[in-house]
Amino acid sequence: MTGKGKTIKDIAEMAGVSKATVSRVMNNSGYVAAETRTKIENLMKEYDYMPSALAVNLSRQETSTIGVVVPEIGNTFYADILHGVTQVADELDLSLVLFDTQDSLERERRAFRVLQQQKVRGIILGPSINYPETREGRALLETLKRLSVPIVIVDRDFENMPWDAVLYENYQSSYQAALELYKAGNQRMAVITGDMTLKIGRERLEGFLKGVEDCGLKVQPEDIYYGNFTMNRSYELSMELLSQSELPDAVYTSNNDTSLGFLKAVNEKGIRIGRDIAVMGNDRIATLDILGIAFSCVYRDTYEMGRMAIRLLQERIDHPQKSRSIYMIPYAVKLKGSERKK
Repeated sequence: MTGKGKTIKDIAEMAGVSKATVSRVMNNSGYVAAETRTKIENLMKEYDYMPSALAVNLSRQETSTIGVVVPEIGNTFYADILHGVTQVADELDLSLVLFDTQDSLERERRAFRVLQQQKVRGIILGPSINYPETREGRALLETLKRLSVPIVIVDRDFENMPWDAVLYENYQSSYQAALELYKAGNQRMAVITGDMTLKIGRERLEGFLKGVEDCGLKVQPEDIYYGNFTMNRSYELSMELLSQSELPDAVYTSNNDTSLGFLKAVNEKGIRIGRDIAVMGNDRIATLDILGIAFSCVYRDTYEMGRMAIRLLQERIDHPQKSRSIYMIPYAVKLKGSERKK
């Protein structure tokens, strides 16, 4: 941005100095004679010259910009996290550049390339895949390490992760969901899983199965429906599940989109939750509360996940040698009646 059409080159020419000298005055760095400094400052004031933030940052070899890379911007879970990130970013006077990878490894690779070019101060990242599991993922992990900037992982951690992270009690919340369904009188339970290539998908399934086992029951293999955390896949699996001659007593849905897919299917089938079948999900869906749809769930404070992520990142920027921090967001239980059959 320039004042009255003037550029740094114009200011330098009018002051009879080099652009580098003007840059030193703008950044208050390096020696500039007092008379020359005053002359440059007066010209900048006269022409209302305001250098672009990018130009100033590049001259300093740093920026006030944070990169945020998420796999599903259309998922309200990540929208809530971004809300929390934005709130604290404003307090810290940081700018954000956002990338939606749509769970694509190639889009994630391009995002890292752009962030490196923009010299961001740090990155908040929700990985698109479990990096260590594939050759392409391991290569991308090495690329990420070579960026040499502070990184905070949000939600989707992976084995031997080297960075700070804000995570959720995936196993514990799913275990508790099983207990709540059992306490509500359910015996035969089914589950629609998340993406089993992701650690969080495996943890939620394992936690639920263990909870059922500790209640003296067992989830039969045919009652485990392997999804991928998306509404469309959950809908397909739910239609299959609900087409059985004898329905399970209860279903556990592994995230908000999985729950929405299930609810779409029961609506089409004319089946009522809390009467014909019990259901409990992982993640709160605010829209259901607004619509007055009673839906029981285990959930976390997603806004706090975003707020904590950027706070951890700022701490890492300020104290690069500090010990690694893992912040675990606890789960809460919300019972609205759908956890039982009538």
